[in-house]
Amino acid sequence: MRLELRSDRLRLFDSVVRLGGFSAAARALGVTQSSVSQGIAALEADVGQPLFDRSSRKLRLTEAGQALETHARGVLDALAQTRAALQQLEHTVTGTLALGATDTLATHLLPPVFAAFRRAHPGVELHLDNRTSPAIAEKVAARELDLGVVSLPLPRGSAAVEALTQVPLVEQKDVVIVPRGHALAGRAKVRLQDVAKFPLVLLDRTTALRAWLERHFAVEKLSPRVAMEMSSLEVLKRLVELDFGISVVPELSVRSDEKRLVALPLAGAERRMVGLVLPRVPTRAASAFAAITRELLRR
Repeated sequence: MRLELRSDRLRLFDSVVRLGGFSAAARALGVTQSSVSQGIAALEADVGQPLFDRSSRKLRLTEAGQALETHARGVLDALAQTRAALQQLEHTVTGTLALGATDTLATHLLPPVFAAFRRAHPGVELHLDNRTSPAIAEKVAARELDLGVVSLPLPRGSAAVEALTQVPLVEQKDVVIVPRGHALAGRAKVRLQDVAKFPLVLLDRTTALRAWLERHFAVEKLSPRVAMEMSSLEVLKRLVELDFGISVVPELSVRSDEKRLVALPLAGAERRMVGLVLPRVPTRAASAFAAITRELLRR
């Protein structure tokens, strides 16, 4: 029997197994669940045997699936190493670089890095994907992105953590923002107990900052009033300015808003970092971007 396995279908299979389901793999890869199902069906046709036990509600591999799982990761890593080795033969960095970054970091921290990278490597076409930090990490782990600039630490239990190299760069502080004239505006420092007394306008639950807030509100047995939640930090800041509520945001995102908002230190805020996430074997373009990012942000 002649057996041919396509690498794109192996990547689908690896994502389904590593993330624990078809829907989780679809979200991480940015495709529909039906696309994942069709790709797995095509791989099963290539193999000539079912790879998943569909009689169980829980994801279970058949004997053939277990055998394929044993070797799929090695095949994919070998392909990545081969691509990286071939790229190392070139004297200049060319091609494309698929980079993931949150809106906050892309807007307020990375523009000097983008400019320096373009000057150093004009032959590289940069593709920027704006997502939350956990989503970026999943896409880098799935090799849908070459690297990511994210907030660390990543959420506990993230399947992407083990597959990635994490490089902390600079500390990221969080602050409470209130409109000018607000009752908290004159405080030197604000506690979570103070924050919970007012309506809140917060980033949505997919963000690392929101996860930290929810966890610590629960620890301190506080019941905050979340008036609104959203993914856009710029809209959030505008709503705080209009006194729809107060918020907790990364300090770097409000450095140019001191005329409209008051930023207050948050007592007990978690020490978070801005960092890089890369595959174990990054592309040449990703390594070059990482080097420039380290140099500029640590300076």
